[in-house]
Amino acid sequence: MAEPAASGTLIEQVIATIKQRIAGRNLTPGAQLPSIRALAQTLKVSKSTIVEAYERLAAEGIIRSRPGAGFYVAGHLAPLSLADIGPKLDRAIDPFWISRQSLDAGDAVLKPGCGWLPPSWMPEEALRRSLRTLARAPEATLTDYGTSLGLPALRQLLARRMSERGIEASPEQIMLMESGTQAIDLLCRFLIEPGDTVLVDDPGYFNFHALLRAHRANVIGIPYTLTGPDVELFAQAVSEHRPRLYITNSAIHNPTGATLSPVTAHRVLKLADQAGMTIVEDDIWADFEHTTAPRLAAFDGLNRVVHIGSFSKTLSASIRCGYIAAPRGWIDGLIDLKIATSFGGARLSPELVLTLLKDGSYRKHMESVRSRLSKAMGRTIARLKPLGLKPLISEPSGIFLWCRLPDGIDATDVAHRALANHVVLAPGNAFSVSQTASSFLRFNVAQCEDERIFKVLKAAMRP
Repeated sequence: MAEPAASGTLIEQVIATIKQRIAGRNLTPGAQLPSIRALAQTLKVSKSTIVEAYERLAAEGIIRSRPGAGFYVAGHLAPLSLADIGPKLDRAIDPFWISRQSLDAGDAVLKPGCGWLPPSWMPEEALRRSLRTLARAPEATLTDYGTSLGLPALRQLLARRMSERGIEASPEQIMLMESGTQAIDLLCRFLIEPGDTVLVDDPGYFNFHALLRAHRANVIGIPYTLTGPDVELFAQAVSEHRPRLYITNSAIHNPTGATLSPVTAHRVLKLADQAGMTIVEDDIWADFEHTTAPRLAAFDGLNRVVHIGSFSKTLSASIRCGYIAAPRGWIDGLIDLKIATSFGGARLSPELVLTLLKDGSYRKHMESVRSRLSKAMGRTIARLKPLGLKPLISEPSGIFLWCRLPDGIDATDVAHRALANHVVLAPGNAFSVSQTASSFLRFNVAQCEDERIFKVLKAAMRP
């Protein structure tokens, strides 16, 4: 057997060597591997290194242990299809398109169309420090389920944070979730049946559309303006379709960056109350604000509005922690549904979030992020201007810039061409139920620092 590869720990090198032998069919399914002693001598490593490598390969199902007989290559491997590697370039642009392209993209792919901050913008040192602290926590913190509502100390802190935005919620009205998306999914399970009508913003966050499709809802888009949904068309949709839900962002709207006005908020709440309709207010962009925008939940008092949030976009997408703030009478039903669909909640992630919120790391991190975003917003606008792209809002808060392309250019065509050159864009119709945003692109300014993006974009816009 060949010498182990040069990179990684000795154990990782041995694992890589065996995997290469199997992939190259030098070790075929069912073949016996060298004994621990023999392989250790061949590779000039300790027997304990080989034991650990074999154990890890067995845990992956790549090899099998036969007591008293040694280790053997596992049964037939699924044939490798090159067509399944990487994103499919010809996939139709639908509510899943941007997410799949962005999540599956390799390091060589630039992602100005994705919806999160680059890893380099995240508080890595603070996260590592908190993880070291949690490593010394009681064993239950590391191994056990969380309570049905979630970590009490974090819920108390979230209640105080919400009160700063005018939302009065007791800790008993707050339930921790693994993400904002899981929160919306749970609320859809709780509130709607297949065929029920749900109102969304048009344009609006594409994953709302994807989730509602999964729940077989009838989705109606309401045109979104610079101050919120078009109230006249909202009223018309309420009258004609008798919707059960309206799902929206209110602080910083995705994708437009617009902000809900108090007047629009009051009119929407009045229409919702008259129709007996629930509003789900997704507030995951709250900490990107420079000044506090109106919140539907603040005006409503968590009577007809459910408020949700998450730390995935601001802290870490790997640390899954979100929450729901709901009317008191709903909490028991939501707890039962949470247990039925995911049993106990996470315990480690909320503890980590609590540590970062309490020691000031999160506050300092977000101050830095907001400052960096302001500068990135200005640079991105300046780079797009020569290409003829005009932002809907000249200086929006947050990470998104919603831009109109020059006349006659279709954003979907541009996105397909850019993807062929390893740039993921976010074309407007992915956000539009009515498919009326074909001339728009959404840019994540935090992901727009590489000059290659604008060169690819310029080329993709050519006839």
